[in-house]
Amino acid sequence: MIGGSAMDGTKTREGLESQVQVRAGSVTLEGTLVVPGDSRGVVLFAHGSGSGRHSPRNRFVAQALQNAGLATLLVDLLTAEEEAVDAYTRHLRFDIGLLADRLLGATDWLVQNRRTARLSVGYFGASTGGGAALVATARRPDRVAAVVSRGGRPDLAGEALAEVRTPTLLIVGGDDEPVIGMNEEALAHLAAPVKQLVIVPGATHLFEEPGKLEEVARLAADWFTRYLSRQAGAA
Repeated sequence: MIGGSAMDGTKTREGLESQVQVRAGSVTLEGTLVVPGDSRGVVLFAHGSGSGRHSPRNRFVAQALQNAGLATLLVDLLTAEEEAVDAYTRHLRFDIGLLADRLLGATDWLVQNRRTARLSVGYFGASTGGGAALVATARRPDRVAAVVSRGGRPDLAGEALAEVRTPTLLIVGGDDEPVIGMNEEALAHLAAPVKQLVIVPGATHLFEEPGKLEEVARLAADWFTRYLSRQAGAA
């Protein structure tokens, strides 16, 4: 069953921001939804490695997407109880199948929510969330129109890479050498007809250097604007 409720809506310059509860399978996930007027699509954020909807990096990118006319849903893929366990075991953040299931639950919620039902859906994945986004995309190609991965682990998608048919952009920092190799290998196995790897010079894994996260946001906004708008136009 997929359902949800919105509460504590707060008006922002980007749109109406709501704290939402997203039913995904047997659990309820906490999220933040922003839907600007005349949105071209909605981007669902797939956090990884212990991150969540309050991540300053992902919130920065989300605001850039909102300014570009895209709705965003930042959702915690783990419940509070699961996060408490994962803080010690660190295993749930690497459970790509579980994270993909939660993404699909949130995707179904977006399709049923009256504010986002008519919007094409994109995924923005970070770290292990990049792998989960691609697994979810392979499972639901009719629902996901574009994918962007920031410093992600698309290699963790494994055999699902050969099933991805969605335009996919991989963004990696130029100084994040181990992850560059992982992304290059994943790119070679991706079956998407449109795929690209962009290496941002001088950036490390978290893109903390001046101007680097801004570059990620610009690249993501361009990609989503292009492919989510195209999908919406086709629909």
